[in-house]
Amino acid sequence: MPEYNEFEPGYYERQPMEMTITTPSLLFPAISLLLLAYTNRFVTLASVIRQLSKLDDPGSDDIVRRQISNLRSRLQIIRAMQVFGVVAFLLCTLSMFSLFLSWIMLGHGLFGASLVSLAVSLMFSLYEVQISTHAINIEIERLDR
Repeated sequence: MPEYNEFEPGYYERQPMEMTITTPSLLFPAISLLLLAYTNRFVTLASVIRQLSKLDDPGSDDIVRRQISNLRSRLQIIRAMQVFGVVAFLLCTLSMFSLFLSWIMLGHGLFGASLVSLAVSLMFSLYEVQISTHAINIEIERLDR
């Protein structure tokens, strides 16, 4: 294998990616914290739904209908966030197992798929924050009345 100079153009493009079992394990705390945050969002949303179901103000029917639609969307998005987060965790674990068995290419592929799944989960999270903001605006509208 020829020696490459670090300052030579294209040096970093030619270097193979070295990945040990510790590389995917670095994601474990991050994914665990994300799943905890997602679960907290779900529990909070369930609490809001319970409070909304106790509301008996006939003047707020329109707002309640809009909130229900918003809450349904948010529940579906939170479920997708959790699913992709769990898939990322599972793929990360399988990546570590593959690297443990010295199946390097499979380990790389599974780790890449884990990163993609984590990115999708985060995108759903960002979208849910947008919808959550809309829900707060609906509630502010109710307070303005």
